[in-house]
Amino acid sequence: MTGRHRFGFGTNGLRDHRLPDALRLLADLGYDGVALTLDHGHLDPYAPGLVQEVDRTASLLAELGLAVVVETGARYLLDPARKHQPTLLSDEGRERRVDLLTRAVRIAAGLGAEALSFWSGTAPSGVPEAVLWDRLAQGCDTVTREADRHGVPLGFEPEPGMFVDTLDRYDALLGRLGRPDALGLTLDIGHCRCLEPLDVPACVARAAGRLVNVQIEDMARGRHEHLEFGDGEIDFPPVMTALADSGYTGLVSVELPRHSHDGPGVADRSLRFLESAAHAARAARAGRQVAHAAQAARAPRTEPAAREGTP
Repeated sequence: MTGRHRFGFGTNGLRDHRLPDALRLLADLGYDGVALTLDHGHLDPYAPGLVQEVDRTASLLAELGLAVVVETGARYLLDPARKHQPTLLSDEGRERRVDLLTRAVRIAAGLGAEALSFWSGTAPSGVPEAVLWDRLAQGCDTVTREADRHGVPLGFEPEPGMFVDTLDRYDALLGRLGRPDALGLTLDIGHCRCLEPLDVPACVARAAGRLVNVQIEDMARGRHEHLEFGDGEIDFPPVMTALADSGYTGLVSVELPRHSHDGPGVADRSLRFLESAAHAARAARAGRQVAHAAQAARAPRTEPAAREGTP
């Protein structure tokens, strides 16, 4: 376990803030970066003057010393009446989701983002699973090729309640696409606790080879509700150890999209909690190393046996 974790905070937890104000707030609190959800009020991909706005935002991020990942899970960006619709699986409108994601790739490139995150969406009823896999693979292929052209790492996120909801389903998608290097993984720590069969550190270890983006919050088993740290069931120091052992060096970003009413307070408390958990993980590692060294020092030493005929 080496180095330090780099913590970010999601702008979907600061919806009531203008984007420049949100970025300055996070920098002042001591965050290393931001998970920027493209939405009506935060770098709207369909707004006039987008190129200039991306340039201004990139300049502000550089000025503040904030890294960035781009998130694409805005609820009503494409349809004002239907949450998260249309998706890559929809009977109609799939091309609009693909258009959003390819726009997001270009925005991410303009910002110098470390990753772009997206998900499958929910499965429409009555459609055979084979058809859904084909639709998803086709959409992902288009987005992956665009990301390859712009040098943007993609992080596909398994999401509870969606068609691809687990690490197993993500692996199945990779297999259908030929396991492209450009399609990495966004791992949400809370989701691991919510529905994965492995414990959270084991999920991190399993994901290590594909990990390009990490979201983090507390959560309880069987309930997809993003909770403040300490309000769920996750033991976080072992998670910090697993992330460090995985070799992951990207942002670990707080994902609390229903907490904008107390955004500054939540952001402050979250960073202090994560820093404490990371410190506890380092202390535990150091303690184990000391114990192992002491045990080795106490182990009896055996002299090598003399060879026959040697005086």
